[in-house]
Amino acid sequence: AEDLGMITPEVLALRDRCELPGMRVMQFGFDGKPENPQLPHAWTSHTVSYTGTHDNNTTRGWFEALPDGQKQLVRNYVGWSAEDSHGIAAALMRSAWPSAAGLTIAPLQDVLDLGAEARMNVPGRAQGNWRWRWADSATSEKAFRWLAELTSTSGRAGDPKPLAVPAIVQWNRERTPLAVQ
Repeated sequence: AEDLGMITPEVLALRDRCELPGMRVMQFGFDGKPENPQLPHAWTSHTVSYTGTHDNNTTRGWFEALPDGQKQLVRNYVGWSAEDSHGIAAALMRSAWPSAAGLTIAPLQDVLDLGAEARMNVPGRAQGNWRWRWADSATSEKAFRWLAELTSTSGRAGDPKPLAVPAIVQWNRERTPLAVQ
């Protein structure tokens, strides 16, 4: 369940009653507060985690736009010392993949280490969204091999363990969920 932003206790109670996993976005975690729930050390197995989403800048684009102090927070957390932004998405992924989160997701743009030019969507902007397209290339193959290795070494390559479907879901004849009570 998307439980980002200003969430009331009632929303959290509903999410928990319906047994829906929470959503965590690493890019939202670097405010200088170690207890920030968007950081991997705070995730639980009932979490779906992301480096960023379709509504965020790519991780590299996001990092490039940060003030220097916040960049240093990111570097310190992920153990990354490079001065330029190439590789920061991979560093966040290396922090996310071995976490307790039940599912970890990185946008393709982060896997490919792309910058702001590959941003998918800007919320509230009516024009110019959803134009980025993946162009298959040799660099993609290298990135995919790296992702497969990361997935394997972090223990995420085994048999998939689907997140449980809450018992209060109504199903149709094709076993497609219809509604949550």
